[in-house]
This record gives sequence, structure tokens and C-alpha cells, in this order.
Amino acid sequence: MNKPISILFLVLIFFFSSCSNSDDINLKPIEDESISIVNAFPNLSFSRPLDLQSPNDGTDRIFVVEQRGTIKVFENNTEVTESSTFLDMSGNIASSDELGLLGLAFHPNFESNGYFYVCYTPSSDLSVVSRFKTMDIDPNMADPSSETLLMQIPQPYTNHNGGQLGFGPDGYLYIASGDGGSGGDPDGNAQNLENLLGAILRIDVDNTDSGLNYAIPANNPFVTTENARPEIYAYGLRNPWRFSFDVRNGNLWTGDVGQGEKEEINIIEIGGNYGWNILEGTSCYNAQDCDETGRIAPVFEYGHGNNDRSVTGGYVYRGNLNPSLVGYYIYGDFISGRIWALDNVSGAGPTNKLLFETGLPIASFGTDQDNELYICSFDGKIYKVVEQSLP
Repeated sequence: MNKPISILFLVLIFFFSSCSNSDDINLKPIEDESISIVNAFPNLSFSRPLDLQSPNDGTDRIFVVEQRGTIKVFENNTEVTESSTFLDMSGNIASSDELGLLGLAFHPNFESNGYFYVCYTPSSDLSVVSRFKTMDIDPNMADPSSETLLMQIPQPYTNHNGGQLGFGPDGYLYIASGDGGSGGDPDGNAQNLENLLGAILRIDVDNTDSGLNYAIPANNPFVTTENARPEIYAYGLRNPWRFSFDVRNGNLWTGDVGQGEKEEINIIEIGGNYGWNILEGTSCYNAQDCDETGRIAPVFEYGHGNNDRSVTGGYVYRGNLNPSLVGYYIYGDFISGRIWALDNVSGAGPTNKLLFETGLPIASFGTDQDNELYICSFDGKIYKVVEQSLP
């Protein structure tokens, strides 16, 4: 008796979903020199900022993660003159090379429970994911004694630690883990489902399984696979440096830093194998021929010309200040400082437009509560992407 109503409901969902994504079918062309970056907070400076997050709590605060172990908080206002220390873990962190405090994520119910999550390296051979809570008397201060250890990932080398954290639209916590480091993944970690390296992980932080401080989502792809870690959501990645969810459709995008030839942009699918270290991008790695069966090719790849040597993953732009960027994936390169806009939905294939050459060491991108886009640079500044009027 309810079947016609159910069918109508599904039709309406499809209709409204189609309408909501219609602006992505034909993205607006970006005019040359129409996009710029400005120092978003000219009165502030930071030490090696590598993550910027904003909780969905209506306060319009910005949190900046510094590699050596501190998180700064301040009002999202160009005229702001000072930041305060939200959390200082510098005494408990190894922060040389690619080590340090690497990621921050706020619980979807942060406004009510005060929970947030960090990824850091307490030593050169270990990555940790922990939960903390804010102080009850001051929302701009974390309680350093509230740490609950969720996950420990042994690291055979000091590089390729990943470390990005983010909650997906499903409410689960996603964790980026590099292949363990060195060069070429000598231990074959990224293709080995028995460890947590070279992968995107997914866990349920609102429940617990026996012996764990989290639960395994029932539909994780390797839950029933023998000798596989059930936390793994996707694998075959070298060093997924900065992932993000498209707030419009939930797609999970990541940059994956290459070895000696190619940098990758991937859209992560559940259970997907992205090929490393059999493949580097779409090329065989250290082989004349290789088996590409079941491997997911990158959405886009670029070579190491023009000093482009280390991709920094970004965001699909969904803000309001830059109409011509809506629907484009904005990302950069840490070494060259170049920033591009990638169109993966219009036309016959992906098109990639160079927006500008900043010359900055671009460590990360981030968004505020209005989905406006920021850049964390190791020159100590936070930049904002803005659209300028052309004459």
C-alpha cells in the first residue's frame, strides 16, 4: 500500500539531488588573473602551520595546527590581533622531518560534547590518533589530561606519516596513513592489507568493539577478509597528503605524493586499490610491465617538470566569495607553490587550470564555516583565496 509513496519519495530525492548538482555539469570558465590570494590574518604569524580547521558550532573560530605540537585558536576576522593556545603537545611530540602534530578533526557534535581528534607522532617510529575534550570552563582551551588513545600505527621510517583526519558525511572518522616511508615502499606496505599503512582508514568513534576504543563500521570493505585489518577503507596509497570531502556530494578527494615521476589526485572509493607501489600514477613503478587489474587510476596526475614535486591536496570549492571557482577542485604543490583548479565533471575529461604561482611552501588547505578556502604556508602565514574584479 505504501509502495507508490516510496517511489514518489525516491523520485523527489533524485530530482532535488540532480538540481543541487546541476551547477557542476557545466562549470563556469575561470578568467585569467581573476583569482588571487591575500594574507587572511596579517596581524598573526605561525610556526610551520600544516592544518586549518573550523568546527561546525556557529562560533566562526579558526584553529591552526602547528607541526611542532601546538594548536592555535582565534576569531575569523581579518583584523584579529592575537591567537591563543588551544592545546600544547610540543613536549610529547617528535617533530623533525615529516613528524609532528599532523591532523585535527572536530566531532560532528563538538558543540555539545567538546570532542576533537588529533594525529601525531610521539616518537620517530609511531603515529597515534587520540581524542581530547575542551575545558568545561573555557571553550578556547583543551583539557590536556583528557586524552583517550584510539589507535597506534607503527612507523618503520620517519617520513610518509599521512596524518589527515576528517569526519565523513556518514559520521565516521577517516584517517590518512602513509606507506611507512623510506623510498619506493621497500616493505610493500601499501599493498599489504595486514597493516594500516598506505591506506585511508575508517572507524566509528561513537561506539567501541571489544579491546578497542572505537568500533569497526559494519560495511567497511575488509571486515570479513581473512588476515586484513578491518579499519581499512581504501589502500594502495604512497603518502595521502591532505584529503577532504566535497560538502555537496560527499566525494572523498585526496592528493597522493609521488615517488620520482608523478603526483596524483584521487577520488577515494570504498575498497579501492590505488596501485602503489605497483603503479606510480598510471605508470608502472620499477618494472617494464605490471598488472593493473583492479587498480583505480588517479583522476588526474602531473609530472615533475616546473619544480612540481609534492602535491598538497585541497578542496572542491563550495563557498560564496568566488563564484567562478564553485565546483572546481583547488589544490597545490608544496615545492613549486603553484595552485590549480581541476574540473573533473565537465566535458570529455579532466581539465586543469593554473590559477597562480605563489612561490610558497603550501602545506595544506582549509575551510571556514562558510566553506571559504584558506592556504597554510610554511612562511608562517595563512592566505585566503579571493576573486578580484577585472577591468
